[in-house]
Amino acid sequence: MTNWDDSVDFIVVGSGGGAFVGALAARHAGARVLMLEKRDLVGGSTAMSGGIVWIPANPVMAAAGIPDSVSDGMTYFEHVVGDVGPSSSIERRRAFLDHGSKMVTFLQGRGLRFEHCMNNSDYYPEYPGGRAAGRAFEPKPFDGRKLGDWLPKLQLGLAATLQLVVKTNEMRYLSSYNRSLRCFGIGARVATRTIAARVSGRRMLTNGTALIGRMLHVALRGGVEIRTGTAVRGLVTENGRVVGVRAVRDGQEILVEARKGVLLAAGGFAHNAEMRRKYSGDQPNEGQWTMANPGDEGEPLLAAMEIGAKTDLMDEAWWIPMCADPLLAESALNMARQRPGSIFVDASGQRFVNETASKMAVGKAMYERDPVNRAIPCWQVFDDAFRKRYAVDKGLPGRIPPQWLESGAIKRAATLEELARLCDIDPAGLASTVTRFNEHARNGLDPEFHRGESALDRAYGDPGYKPNPAIGPLDRGPFYAVQVVPSDIGTCGGLVTDPNGQVLNQDDQPIPGLYASGNNTATVMGRRYLGPGASIADSMVFGYAAGLHATREQTA
Repeated sequence: MTNWDDSVDFIVVGSGGGAFVGALAARHAGARVLMLEKRDLVGGSTAMSGGIVWIPANPVMAAAGIPDSVSDGMTYFEHVVGDVGPSSSIERRRAFLDHGSKMVTFLQGRGLRFEHCMNNSDYYPEYPGGRAAGRAFEPKPFDGRKLGDWLPKLQLGLAATLQLVVKTNEMRYLSSYNRSLRCFGIGARVATRTIAARVSGRRMLTNGTALIGRMLHVALRGGVEIRTGTAVRGLVTENGRVVGVRAVRDGQEILVEARKGVLLAAGGFAHNAEMRRKYSGDQPNEGQWTMANPGDEGEPLLAAMEIGAKTDLMDEAWWIPMCADPLLAESALNMARQRPGSIFVDASGQRFVNETASKMAVGKAMYERDPVNRAIPCWQVFDDAFRKRYAVDKGLPGRIPPQWLESGAIKRAATLEELARLCDIDPAGLASTVTRFNEHARNGLDPEFHRGESALDRAYGDPGYKPNPAIGPLDRGPFYAVQVVPSDIGTCGGLVTDPNGQVLNQDDQPIPGLYASGNNTATVMGRRYLGPGASIADSMVFGYAAGLHATREQTA
């Protein structure tokens, strides 16, 4: 007989998007819910993100007049994801689509407010079932003062460093404020909103912080108990059923009973170098470039594996190409691959990918290319016309901070051949590549990698550049280069779950009482990123499914 220190109906491990939705669903069903967060801050990687959610046929889309259907969503999954095994089975895809729309309606009923991210295209809009107008939505700004004493415990996100009240779908336009009247107008709107918030004393949250902030507000009002600084180290089982957790709080081990179930939604293992070495396969890394929540160390995932849980896609992550030098971490150069006048090359000086493709596709292309010609790191090369057009730091277009050049974070040379030698790139290869690229880029074409042909490419390009907003030549020296690495925003492989979010064992049978969602699971998206906010959607939808199933199962 276990001597419990506390007893609740439903335990949620973690405090990101999937954790909160699971907690709210279970609490709405009448369960006593306890959320355990290892860190002193709540929100996880979701709070650090843009807070965008990607779900086909969602009610926010419908309200914006964007037509869609579950059938088109299934078609899109079929053509983009393909057959990748149990994580993206037909049943799990159908569950994602069916639960997704219901989850959004549920959250709206709890007071959350969303808006459609217009023209934030699916990442493969040209595939059958794709949508160029986009299926993504994001939270409306939220006044953090409503959180009271919990506001300082909220993980800060994207807009914190910018010190702007800027929505995620507006961010891509800010560094192009000088490129079109529309971009200038969006920038002016953001500035006006920021000033108004400061004058009124409101603490307006946006992006992932707003998403978590709104759900935290609802959870606190609804009676969800949240304990920070409490790390789950193991699962307690009886007769094959998970009945509670073993956790550490203030240096003391505690045992907490979960009468209806345990939901693991504590992120993946992005910061666990040993696990990443062990499971990285053909995409070798130790998490040295990850941007994930610092708490992503894999303890809940390991706890489930210890009791026989099945795993898949453990080598995979949500890849994103980023400048290697820390000086450039917040630089607009991290968006340069989507702008005319910039290309990626490997050590031989050759292009190897459509630079404007989805972030995950580009990151995976770096790993695929590296065994042939070094592409980790690869080099992002741009010309002086690019420098003059775009604001690469937080200042005006045309300015590169001197310390970036002096430190070597950015290489500069009068000719491509000289630049290649500075970067240890083959000079003849780089010169040949740029010559060949320029021949077609002047006409807005890329016959080699088809850059600029997709609605995604054009959506993130330069609205003031003709004839193609996503592609242009590099023909005005001096020339510049920065190192780029395949960073990630978290791992996306782990526990295999069924359509209800139940964790499966090695025999593909549900482990009673154990649920999981988010980055500690093998994602329904497989090895592709289907659209902006796909990772958050995966976490939230299956967190919702888990909360519903756990409470219904025990009350049926």
